[in-house]
Order: sequence, then C-alpha cells, then structure tokens
Amino acid sequence: MYRIRFHGRGGQGMKTASRILGTALFRGGFQVQDAPRYGAERRGAPMFAFVRAAREPILERGIITNPDLVLVADDSLVGIPAAGVMAGLRTDTVLAIASDTDADTWRHRLHINNPVVILPGIDTDDDDTHIPDTSAQCAGAAAALIGKVSRVVLTEAVTEETSGFGALALEANLETALAAFDAIGLQTGSVVEGAAYDVASSVRPDWVDLSAEASAVAAPNIYAALTSVQVRTGLWRTLRPLLERDKCKRCHWVCGSYCPDGVIAVDDAGYPEIDYEHCKGCMICVAQCPAHALVAVAEEEYRTAKGDGA
Repeated sequence: MYRIRFHGRGGQGMKTASRILGTALFRGGFQVQDAPRYGAERRGAPMFAFVRAAREPILERGIITNPDLVLVADDSLVGIPAAGVMAGLRTDTVLAIASDTDADTWRHRLHINNPVVILPGIDTDDDDTHIPDTSAQCAGAAAALIGKVSRVVLTEAVTEETSGFGALALEANLETALAAFDAIGLQTGSVVEGAAYDVASSVRPDWVDLSAEASAVAAPNIYAALTSVQVRTGLWRTLRPLLERDKCKRCHWVCGSYCPDGVIAVDDAGYPEIDYEHCKGCMICVAQCPAHALVAVAEEEYRTAKGDGA
C-alpha cells in the first residue's frame, strides 16, 4: 500500500492536491482513500491531507502515521513541531519539499539520511499577482515519485478535479502539474510501497478508562445568553512575529499583502504595525519579508522576557 501525506497551510490547496493524486491513482486501477485534516481551520494555519492507494481493498482508517512519501508545500512548516511534517518518517520515506534550499542542506538540518527531493519551482513570469498552482505542483510531483501514474492519466485527473475553477485555472493547473511530473526525472518511481499492517500482532493502545459521571454532574446545560468567554485569536499563538526596525525598508505592502488575516497596518512613520490581539502567528509575514526585518520569536519566551505569565 502507498501512504502519502501532503503538508501545507490553509489556502495552499493540499486538499485539492490529495484529490488530484487520489483520482489519478483510482484511474490507474488502485483502491484509494483521500482526505484532509485541519487544525485551526484558518487560512495560513498548518494542515495536511493524505492518500492511501492499494490494489486490494483498504481496511486502514484514520491519519497516516508511517508515510512512504511526504510532500511539503511550505518549507517553513518543517521546523514547526505542531505541523507534524517529520512524524513517523521511516529511513526510506521520501521527503519532497518546495524550497530554495538544496537537498543536502535539508538532510543536514534534519539529521536524516532519507531521500530528499526539492520540488521544481513555479514560473510566475515576474507577476506578483500570480497565485502559484501549488496543489497541482505537489500532485504532479507525487504522481511521478510513485511511478504508477502515466502522464495521460494525470492530465485526466487534473481536468476532473480543477475544471470547475474555470478554463484559465484548468490550463494553469495542467501546465504546472505536468511540468512538475516531468521535472522529477531520474527520481521517478523512487517511493517504496509500504508493507501492510499485521493486525494480529498489533499492540492495543494504552487506553485510559474513565468512569461515567453521575447524571447530576454531566446533565446540566447553560441556556442563559452572553455566558461564553471572549477569547482573542492571539491567545493561541505559539510564535510571535517581531519587527527589527533598523532592518526594515518600510515596504509594508509586502508583509501587509501576504498577511492572510489583514492584521498588519502602517504607523505614521511608514513601518508595519502588527495587531497582536488578532495575529495567529502563522509566520507568513516572516517568510515573505525581503529584508528579513521580521523575525519569529517563541511566544512563551517573549512573555517570559516581558514578565507576563499570562
């Protein structure tokens, strides 16, 4: 059975990538599962999608904990433990990353000897308004790395899954998917199919048995209005973007435009000003800042340094 995970951020199309790959494998004669898994369900927040494919009926359920192939659409996720990019990797698991950093550097950073594939970049024609077809790129690369999907079948799958977005979107997705498929080159078919689980020898989870509460404790409901607590978005942030003003070039339209929640304003001097009450800490502004004036600081460390234990 092939087990594939797509990691990205909300809005990057990882659900669509899993559907394209799942449809291609299904058209290629496989039994298939494909599904997304969301965290905060907000644009920019880490999420993943997965695909299982086998020649026999698939009896496994739930998330994939031991993938054969992991594709990462945003390399800033690799260093975030909560994103789970590295979870369950075997020594032969192929790690494919959309990145400007070479494979040897990634292996050194992650202390792994796994096969690492750098996904080919998308030509944006120097047009900053172009939205990269990331889902098609990841799906095309995955199809080539598995080596069980032909170019024709991939074309059919992309058409089936993205034709509803319009003719221009379909053309762009087809071009991107096929370019990624062709660019894999000698690494085509390098993904090793994982073995089936041996159910008979599986270990029972270490369940925690909880006794049922008395109905007097469990039954009451609150019907009165205005009783919920207002929770600020910033309370669940784990990383905080901080501005180093001496490095800032005041090109606030870059970080402000990329912020998925529009929480970056401009102060009177032209510097970006972040609304931390509503910043969720996705770090997209940090990744996009051309001057590297925005840096990521652990929220706990920041609060400790400020003497704020809240």
